[in-house]
Amino acid sequence: MTGTAQAIRGHKGLALFSGGFRPFFLFASLWGAIVAPIWVAALHMNGGLVGGLDGRAWHVHEMLFGFLCGVIAGFLLTAIPNWTGRLPVTGRGLAGLFGLWAAGRLASLAPPALMPLAAVVDASFLVVFAAAVWREIIAGRNRRNLPVCLMVTLLAAANILYHFAPWLAGADQLAQRLALALAAGLLSLIGGRIVPSFTQNWVGARGIAPGPTPFGRYDAFVLALTVLALGAWIVAPFASAAGWLLAAAGVAHAVRLLRWRGWKARAEPLVWILHVGYAWLALGLGLIGAGVLAPSQVPATLGVHALGAGAVGVMTLAVMTRATLGHTGRPREADRRTVWIYLAVLAAALTRLCAPLHDNSPVLLAVSAGLWTLAFGGFALVYGPLLIGQRAGRAG
Repeated sequence: MTGTAQAIRGHKGLALFSGGFRPFFLFASLWGAIVAPIWVAALHMNGGLVGGLDGRAWHVHEMLFGFLCGVIAGFLLTAIPNWTGRLPVTGRGLAGLFGLWAAGRLASLAPPALMPLAAVVDASFLVVFAAAVWREIIAGRNRRNLPVCLMVTLLAAANILYHFAPWLAGADQLAQRLALALAAGLLSLIGGRIVPSFTQNWVGARGIAPGPTPFGRYDAFVLALTVLALGAWIVAPFASAAGWLLAAAGVAHAVRLLRWRGWKARAEPLVWILHVGYAWLALGLGLIGAGVLAPSQVPATLGVHALGAGAVGVMTLAVMTRATLGHTGRPREADRRTVWIYLAVLAAALTRLCAPLHDNSPVLLAVSAGLWTLAFGGFALVYGPLLIGQRAGRAG
């Protein structure tokens, strides 16, 4: 048994704080389930305001820096001990980190008079979390994952920048692009590891060959192209060069996905959903590029929501379901309820993508929000008992 497993199984406190995935996956999914309907309701009530922010600004911030960063925290707090061989953050340390995240979500609802204080409270989580990630990666001499440290640090910087919008014109838009680009970067980097790896595990166990193409020069090229394209989009979002680079990156990711031969694992939802999520990444990058190159034909929001609702939404659920089953000692097999959760998030993403193209956009927004809530609320309902309960096979 590894030191990581020993630390988790030897935890004597609440099971909820025995592993980073537990509190963050559970409460990030719950928060994600209520953010969308709150925003849709705000469109028709309270002058469109949520707390001290415009409803859209609040929605964007909480999806990127609340929901998404909560899931990222749960994933990294679970993955980093495996990368470094160091003991995981559990117990009081984990509860403290989670408390900072939760305080930020409450702060987002603060009235206008308290916005400066709320911004400090909200920003503190990612700053502390980034410091913890750097500490663990450096102490574990895990140089391979230094880019992950940098990405988390930039997420913290983007969150701080977002709060400067009242005093710095365009700060929120720049922060949004930076956060979305970092999300795409993490999906490209981490997704590029886990999607072919889990696919190979599944097809290999069943003697199916050939499996995914191993990481090679083409994958390195795709990552480099993605960094270049996203960097150009961050600093020059309307430049044709950025549009062509993003379109090329979208095509490159689609080819990369085909090289993993996901159709061979179509019988297992826990595997094929990863490929579908990665396909949304390719589509999102391509559509953002198309929106830059042909803004009159392709609304800019198409690519943003393909990346946000599609790639982020699908991949977060794919990772959370698989990780929860594996780390709580359950078989990595998707039951019917899990498949319905996947179908709900896919339907939510497709509906959100269609909304700006249809005359009944408000209706489609409401439908998409409802499906999103069904997906992430369904995850909390189905997987919540596993996340708060003891690992299978452990007494007490």
